[in-house]
Amino acid sequence: MEDSYSVCSPRRMSVSKKRRAATVSFADPDVKASGFHGPKPAEVYGFVGSITTVVATVIFLVWAYVPESWLHSIGIFYYPSRYWALAVPAYAMMTVVLALVFYCGLNFMSTPPPSSLYTVYDEFSRDPVSSARIANDDQPIEPISDISIDRINRSMFK
Repeated sequence: MEDSYSVCSPRRMSVSKKRRAATVSFADPDVKASGFHGPKPAEVYGFVGSITTVVATVIFLVWAYVPESWLHSIGIFYYPSRYWALAVPAYAMMTVVLALVFYCGLNFMSTPPPSSLYTVYDEFSRDPVSSARIANDDQPIEPISDISIDRINRSMFK
């Protein structure tokens, strides 16, 4: 019986007269040589992570919205102040917003102004080869170069 990961490639033909395609199999790296076919570690970590997230969300919502008298009636007396139920998400959202604003500002500071020649020419600019073409030219395509700004202006603003 063939493995589910086997591939019959037409490029891997045998040299014998039978002309049978060789079978290439790709072994699963997570399967142990001992024959253990249990859950993979990535699946276990994902399951535990999702269950932990759901439980933490439920605990947070109970702590934030259930009245204190109900918490005291079931024996929960020690918990953080309700101020943190609003403060932590607000601080987290403002941190994300300020990080995005800082990132945009940093990009604006590192970009040269539009009047700078660095927006037209830099160390990677390639000047076009001289227009004098060789008589016996075997190159049907010109070498790669940057288009000069005056040629662009002539094309765009006739």
